[in-house]
Amino acid sequence: MPEGHAKIKVLHFVTGGFSGGATQVAISLVRAALASEHVSPLLVLRRKRRGDPARIAELQQQGIPLAVVPGWSKVATIWALIKLCKQYQPDILVAHGFSEHLWGRYAGLLAKVPKLVHVEHNTRERYNSWRLAQSRWLSKRTAAIVGCSEGVRSVLLAQGMPAQRTYAISNGINTMPFLGTVPPLLTRAPDIVMVSRFSKQKDHGTLFKALALLKTEGLLPKLYLAGGGKSLHRKPLEKLAEQLGITGQVHFLGVVRNVPELLQQNQLAVLSSHYEGMPLALLEGMAAGCIAIGTKVPGIQEVLNDGQDGFLVAENDVAALAAVIRKSLAQIHELQPIADAGRQRALTEFSRERMNQNYEKLFLQLVQPASFG
Repeated sequence: MPEGHAKIKVLHFVTGGFSGGATQVAISLVRAALASEHVSPLLVLRRKRRGDPARIAELQQQGIPLAVVPGWSKVATIWALIKLCKQYQPDILVAHGFSEHLWGRYAGLLAKVPKLVHVEHNTRERYNSWRLAQSRWLSKRTAAIVGCSEGVRSVLLAQGMPAQRTYAISNGINTMPFLGTVPPLLTRAPDIVMVSRFSKQKDHGTLFKALALLKTEGLLPKLYLAGGGKSLHRKPLEKLAEQLGITGQVHFLGVVRNVPELLQQNQLAVLSSHYEGMPLALLEGMAAGCIAIGTKVPGIQEVLNDGQDGFLVAENDVAALAAVIRKSLAQIHELQPIADAGRQRALTEFSRERMNQNYEKLFLQLVQPASFG
């Protein structure tokens, strides 16, 4: 262990918006590390204008070691994080997600944190040439660059990240709510759940159009949408549902705190998306014993084996998505083995425990390289 303390001090820096996967992964890693023999964690959130103070208070009440830095300007963020690093003196600073991985690593460099780790959580981010140049410059000063899936790692390599220091560590879900017996498909409502925030990344529109196509055939499954997001993205979807004549089928639930229960009440979990990193929402659908249906894009392709533990459909293909939903609902009595296979895979290959073990192994390797030579 490093001199001066018994455990490796690891600071996780991430956005304070709670709708994205990066924040959920960082929280999971900090929560898991609380029981670790090797790691002492700290979660640092960059304050968001539309952040949820109640969620921050809840984490603090749960005993999560937590600090918040300003988010109103990049300079304010970096300056506050430098000050915090000098106080906490982490051995490793892990900067999660775009664009926090830039500001976090700048602060880590200026505070002379021994090891920096960049975690990329998506296959497509808002990089322009200037920010990509910054990321490449920072990569030369970064001990490890992690993609949350092999698909994300491939994107990082294509961006010019150093292959010998670029890894893939799959995201993992909290399996505890799904470990008991789940209801068999035939006892559930023949309806659909899509868990995701409202954003350009998510393709709710194709799913809406698929429902409208099915409606012309007399098939009327309900669609439950669990997730937050800006009204900028939600309002057009409400209007689209009205235009397509499916308003009565589509239920906008907002942020849902009982997602495992919601999933276990319904037969299908769908994630229609333009791109993903490693979709926690779809993994939870699999763990809940739903028939999982996802878009055939990097990230999702790693989670689902088409026809074995779920189904994949081409991006933007309304007819294909409608066909898979139609077939799944019509043949649900035959699909229990597929749901069981998806559930088993999610619980064993994509658990939070496995994710944490892989990150902890990386941290130990960075701090004690001689032990891994």
